[in-house]
This record gives sequence, C-alpha cells and structure tokens, in this order.
Amino acid sequence: MLISEIFHSLQGEGTLAGVPSVFVRASGCNLRCAWCDTPYASWNPEGTPFSVTAIVAEVLRHPARHVVLTGGEPMVAKNIHALAAELKQLGRHITIETAATVAPGGIACDLASLSPKLLNSAPDATQHAVWRKKHEATRWQPNVVRAWLDGYDCQLKFVVARAEDVDELEAMLGKLGREIPRDRVLLMPEGVTHERLRERAGWLGELCKARGYRYAPRLQIELYGNKRGT
Repeated sequence: MLISEIFHSLQGEGTLAGVPSVFVRASGCNLRCAWCDTPYASWNPEGTPFSVTAIVAEVLRHPARHVVLTGGEPMVAKNIHALAAELKQLGRHITIETAATVAPGGIACDLASLSPKLLNSAPDATQHAVWRKKHEATRWQPNVVRAWLDGYDCQLKFVVARAEDVDELEAMLGKLGREIPRDRVLLMPEGVTHERLRERAGWLGELCKARGYRYAPRLQIELYGNKRGT
C-alpha cells in the first residue's frame, strides 16, 4: 500500500471528535475535489510503500485504541481489507473515512464515516476538464451509500460551502430510501483556515439548528492549523 503518513493525533471531525486516534492515510483517490485539504494524497499522491505488517507495527507503536483509515480514498488502496481485518483482530476500533464511492465488500469497520461529495467539490472545468468529467461521474453513488448504511454503523458528513448546499444534500438523502437520524448527518463548513471556518460557522450553525442536523467543527484546524500529521 502507498501510505502518505501514519500519525497519532486527536480525531478532528465527526461524532468521535476529540478521541485520541492513530491515522493511517493511504495515498491515492478516485476523486479530485476542488477544495481538497490533502492534495498530497489525491491531486499529487505521494508516499512510501508499506506492507500490511509494517503498517500494523507502526500503529501499535501508539497507545490509542482507535484507528482511522483515511486518504485520499482508502477504499481504493491495495490490501485495505487485509489491513482492516488485522487491526480488528488486534482489538482496535476502526473508523473508515470514505467518500462512499466504493462498496464496502465486507471490510472490517466499526464506524463508517461517509462523506459523499456535493456539486461544490467539482474541479474547475477549464483547468481540469478530464478530471471534472471523472469526478462528476463518480462522486455520488447512492447504491454504494446504501450498502454502507445497511451493513455498518455510519455517520454522513457533508462539506458545506453555501446555504444552497444543504438543499442539495437533503435531495441526495431523500433518494436513498433509508431512515437516517438527523443527528447522524454532520454538516461541516468548507475551509482550512480559522477565518474561513468562522465566516461560515454562524449561518451553518443556524441551519443545523433549524433542520436538526449536527454541526461538525474541524478540531484539527483549531488545535494545529492546516498542516500534515494532525
């Protein structure tokens, strides 16, 4: 597996925010989000080849019981199922952070953090015409999302840049045909700076109050800023 980084930090997003966790960031992604905050694992994937055994050994160096498999898109990583199975056998709690474009296929997972991408994620059509087409064809896979929802404990996390995005995500959720508690739907402001997040926090928080969704802060930005290994 091509791994861009393995680090021990606090979970910054979602229902487990604040929980000490070991992050295994696989390099490589089948999407190209315009606002991607980890381009070194997506737009310009970089990293070091690791065997499953070597990854597990690095994870075990840290005291945290929670392990987060992330990316890029971890579900396209070679041997991701074998890695998850090994970590599960060792008693680790596994969160998989995925855009939900790849079916789970029985992977070991305690919390599936599904982050379907909205229209605001599309790369520029002029600068990235080929990736724009691929991204738009891939970013929303309702059958795949259903497979995760039907088989795993899930949270759905959406990156919101404007108020209209909430209408869009509600239309997407309505097409799934599943009862999803609104407190399992997390709305996170788009941004990688304190200023950008604060700018959007007010109106997004009010939307969450009005519609019953959970507001999702980005704790890692608050604590460390936008940098690797956090």
